[in-house]
Amino acid sequence: MNHQAQSLPAGIDKAMRREAAELDRLDGDVYRQFDRDPLAPIVSLGPKNARLAVFGRDPGKKEVEVGLPFVGAGGQKVREALYRHRHGQPLPDFEASLTVGDDLFWINTVPYKPVGNKAWSMAVKRRFQPLVAALLTRQWDGDRVITLGREAFLWFGIGQSREVRDALEAFWSREDRFTATHVTQLTLDDGETKRFVLAPLPHPSPLNQRWFKRFPELLAQRLADLKIE
Repeated sequence: MNHQAQSLPAGIDKAMRREAAELDRLDGDVYRQFDRDPLAPIVSLGPKNARLAVFGRDPGKKEVEVGLPFVGAGGQKVREALYRHRHGQPLPDFEASLTVGDDLFWINTVPYKPVGNKAWSMAVKRRFQPLVAALLTRQWDGDRVITLGREAFLWFGIGQSREVRDALEAFWSREDRFTATHVTQLTLDDGETKRFVLAPLPHPSPLNQRWFKRFPELLAQRLADLKIE
């Protein structure tokens, strides 16, 4: 497999920066703390032929510091489980957590850190949805997506038909939502469509007390079921 990550397409980078300039809850203090460009989207587009995408909500403080998504506390839970799945032993260090995921496609609903890590509004998610959807559809050939948390899963209904949205909501209400998969279709503004197989998981946050301790085993089972090696 080619593990070469892709650069963000110039047109999408420009559009994201334009949208970011209008965000009133962008955490400018954290970007200044680490001398990071607050308009630069935090994305990590893996190889176009990546077998799996990991889809989350938005970056946190550690992601701003490093300039990569899924490297903070929650992201480390994902990367740690991936490392253990692939190597049969605990994650040795931070650098290993980065390289273990270099063949996956990592992306968030909005690639900017909000103040207080409180979720972006639906209006903001709607503004970024066409850009993120274009990345998932045109920059990635795969179709299997592990979504982290309710907001990441239901993002696939933004701008879609009532039928698609209702099906997503119905699936999320199921008791087996963290073991079953849901097939959905994403339609872009120009009518282009792509089918995705969603494998939702709870958000890997310590605040999510009901599921936090079970997250590693749930993710391990997802990786096994999706045949990610």
